[in-house]
Amino acid sequence: MSLIEINGLTKNFGGLLAVDHVDIKVETGEILGIIGPNGAGKTTVFNLITGFFTPDEGNVRFQGEDITGFSPQKTCHKGITRTFQLIKPFGDMTTLENVMIGAFSRSRKLTQARKESEEVIEFLGLRAKRDSLAKNLTIEDRKRLELARALATQPRVLLLDEVMAGLNPKETTEAIHLIKQIQSRGITLLVIEHVMRAIMTLSNRIVMLNYGKKITEGTPKEISTDEKVIKAYLGEKYGQTRH
Repeated sequence: MSLIEINGLTKNFGGLLAVDHVDIKVETGEILGIIGPNGAGKTTVFNLITGFFTPDEGNVRFQGEDITGFSPQKTCHKGITRTFQLIKPFGDMTTLENVMIGAFSRSRKLTQARKESEEVIEFLGLRAKRDSLAKNLTIEDRKRLELARALATQPRVLLLDEVMAGLNPKETTEAIHLIKQIQSRGITLLVIEHVMRAIMTLSNRIVMLNYGKKITEGTPKEISTDEKVIKAYLGEKYGQTRH
């Protein structure tokens, strides 16, 4: 049994078929990359898994349990947490206070939530920004804060939605290393990313979506040489560089 099983997932928005009968299996401990053009349905799949949207058809199973239509809060308590493309921390709260909000999903005691949050902040290299207001953080640190808030919920599965967008090459390399460290802690990851160097380096498997449909899936090597993927997304120049 796979950790997550997505079967026939479908979502319409006013006649627009955003996700069209998608099947995906996620194995324990892996990093599954999800790629595709803008509008392919990637973030909608995340929203359906985590309860922000309810599917019109299909279901999502986690550890064998049907969690279709669970609220985001209930999904989080089950062990599935996500980040967002548009980062919106509480700007007038400190880094620590922002992370503690995530920790309170598990810990009811202030001292315990603070302790757990400080550990996450240390892990993500934000100790020097612990008492800084979130609105004063750099883009890179805001993205780390977004990760910290998610990790503070103690997830078994973490869904990352373009956490490397806007980062320079050095910051991207650091983010890749950080995500591998998260995986090494036993957390399963689903990663939406347009930075091909990152997605090819990180992923154990990759799923390609286009116009709401799953086009193909495979290892990074298989995906990088798949003609359907090259034509629909990577482009001919990318394909040529692989030969």
